[in-house]
This record gives sequence, structure tokens and C-alpha cells, in this order.
Amino acid sequence: MRYADLLVWQKAMDLVVEIYRLCELLPTAERYGLISQMQRAAVSIPSNIAEGHARKSTGAFQNHLSIAAGSLAELETQLHLVQRLGFCSANICQPALANTDEIGRMLTGLKVSLAAKN
Repeated sequence: MRYADLLVWQKAMDLVVEIYRLCELLPTAERYGLISQMQRAAVSIPSNIAEGHARKSTGAFQNHLSIAAGSLAELETQLHLVQRLGFCSANICQPALANTDEIGRMLTGLKVSLAAKN
């Protein structure tokens, strides 16, 4: 199985696209602040899933899934922050937050599954 066959990777890639589109709605003054941080955190999620899978080691994969989960939490925090700052409404941010929740559950499930194999 390739990393691109993993549903969690596919959903994380969809989230990246969603975040890039959401960032287009943010003030241009945030280009080097929140926008940059949100995009980097979003890209980090599928990138770490792919890198961990490519290492062909269960331990390395679990480690990279943990890093992906950390980036996911970072992104979720940033989404809450743009709402609090009034940069986007809850109805705009809510789909992305729902996706972070789903991806978080998937990452946890995959980590548990890998741990059971060890």
C-alpha cells in the first residue's frame, strides 16, 4: 500500500486545499503571520503521514503520525484564533474544524492500530 492510498492522507490533502482557500479570506496583513502559519501547519499533516509511511518502520511511522497530530492541533488552534479575531465567521471555519476533528480521530486510530501490531 502506498501512502496516497491511506484515507487519512487523502483527507489531510483535502484539508490543505480547504485551508488555502480559507486563507484567501483573511486580511492581507496576515500574509506573513497567521496565513503563513496556517498553511505550513496544514501542509505538515499529509507530509508527515507520507514521510512516516515511506520510512518502512512502524516506530518511525508512529512518530511521524504524532508529529502530524501536533500540526493538526496547531492548525485547529489557529482556526479558533481567526474566529476570535473576527477574521472569519464560525460558519466559514466550522467545516475546517470538523475536518480537523475527523482527521484527528483517524490519526489516533491508525496509531492504535500500528501499536497493536507491535
